[in-house]
Amino acid sequence: MKTVETLNEGLKREFRVTITAKDIDARVDDEVKNIAPTVRMPGFRPGKVPPNLIRKMHGAALSADALNKAIDQSVRDLMAKEKLRPALQPAVTLADGYETGKDAELTVALEVLPDIETPSIDGLKLERLTVPADDKAVMAKIEEFAAQMKRFEEAPKTKKAATGDQVIIDFAGSVDGVAFDGGTGEDMAVEIGSGQLIPGFEDQLIGAKVGDEKTVKVTFPDEYPVENLKGAKAEFAVTVKEVKVPAASKIDDEFAKSLGLESLDKLKELMKDQVEQELNGLTRTYMKRKLLDQLAAAHDFDVPPTMVEAEFGQIWQQLEQEVEREDDPAAAKAELESDRDDYHAIAVRRVRLGLLLSEIGQAHGVQVSQQEMQRLIMQAAQQYRPEDRGRFMEYVQQDALAAAQLRAPLYEDKVVDFLFEKAEISDREVTREELEAAIEADDDSGHVHGPGCGHDHDHKPAKKAAAKKPAAKKAEVKEEAKAEEAPAKKAPAKKAAAKAEAEEKPAAAKKAAPAKAAAEKPAAKAPAKKAAAKK
Repeated sequence: MKTVETLNEGLKREFRVTITAKDIDARVDDEVKNIAPTVRMPGFRPGKVPPNLIRKMHGAALSADALNKAIDQSVRDLMAKEKLRPALQPAVTLADGYETGKDAELTVALEVLPDIETPSIDGLKLERLTVPADDKAVMAKIEEFAAQMKRFEEAPKTKKAATGDQVIIDFAGSVDGVAFDGGTGEDMAVEIGSGQLIPGFEDQLIGAKVGDEKTVKVTFPDEYPVENLKGAKAEFAVTVKEVKVPAASKIDDEFAKSLGLESLDKLKELMKDQVEQELNGLTRTYMKRKLLDQLAAAHDFDVPPTMVEAEFGQIWQQLEQEVEREDDPAAAKAELESDRDDYHAIAVRRVRLGLLLSEIGQAHGVQVSQQEMQRLIMQAAQQYRPEDRGRFMEYVQQDALAAAQLRAPLYEDKVVDFLFEKAEISDREVTREELEAAIEADDDSGHVHGPGCGHDHDHKPAKKAAAKKPAAKKAEVKEEAKAEEAPAKKAPAKKAAAKAEAEEKPAAAKKAAPAKAAAEKPAAKAPAKKAAAKK
């Protein structure tokens, strides 16, 4: 193999690699020897077919296989010889006009990871803001939980439905007088004002009472997931069967027993554990942000453009999906475009922090164990259908890049925990409101909050005020709304998460494309529903 460096500019490298015909032919000979014992040909005993006949029978396939193996080996040898650390998979191009029996000329183009001095971890100082999980916080959590378990009780037959009430309806939908799949159902419970159904449906149930028959006219949203219903004007023949009003939830032993617990004290005990987990999560979020801010402020180096563009592409794609769910997608897109440079700066910061954490982890022996990796794979496999989980696990185990992507978040957390152990930490007790305010606070120094800074809050770049500021992320786990066989249902509206969705973590030093199982999940069969917003 002969190599000539043709480009060395910044982090970009390019090489011309020549693989001799002799090398390729030797690989073909080796492959002939490997398969000879299994080749069958009339007139010859098994394993006794002459090599020249094997070449004649399988020459083209053997040559192609030998060339591919020679290219793979040559790229590996090039990386080792030149001590290259590729940022992403090198781009390998075979020169036009290659023919069997001739030398193969390759162009290998790549971007390398920057040489980073082992980051100093001396002098890190962090403040740990802590919130006690007192009785008041526990009761507030129980009350919040009780509110989510809203109960309704039957109202008098003459009661007219109002916002906040629940109506039980039968319905039959049609477009231009023709019924459509999924547009008919019975005994569907609808809470007026909940935003469950497509715009306009619930409002038209206000004032209805038991026995009323109404014609509800609505227009399906343009982003509706069923193609033939996008933007369509529809009518639903609705029969009101019951009207119910909210019932007060008394928090006592009976309430706890309705949840399958022994007593209110047992419920408080369980809720205290959850509150402590939430508060610990908020404390860690605050500390992690401050840690990453210190690392970012102390290090500045060039990062591979391809990694930045890949990171920016992921951020931008997610944001574009979010703005489609806004009330005015066009206005949201225009606002998003005005922030493009800020998001690109976020991608740069995210990649730089990812490289820094990777360097720190390697320098100090931080590792993800085989047992931890196996747990990660098994957890990730749960998102697929049972019949696809085995194939997904096999795919991750065989694909190093997919495994690296799955490993990256846990590795980052372990590096962060390692740095916490090395930092000088002072404790200060605060209220939950003060802690959340500290997390939400913008940095007046002009810091661009975003992926890589670890900030989990929702806000626009510091230089621009958001038209609508999304709600702050909470530490509690939120369940995805379950799909129901119902007409005109939609997922709960989600604000464009702007920076928040991009702010979760620093980019891994090497990213792979998201792993996919061999078979996709089937779409839920509920044509009249709006697609649930993905988290």
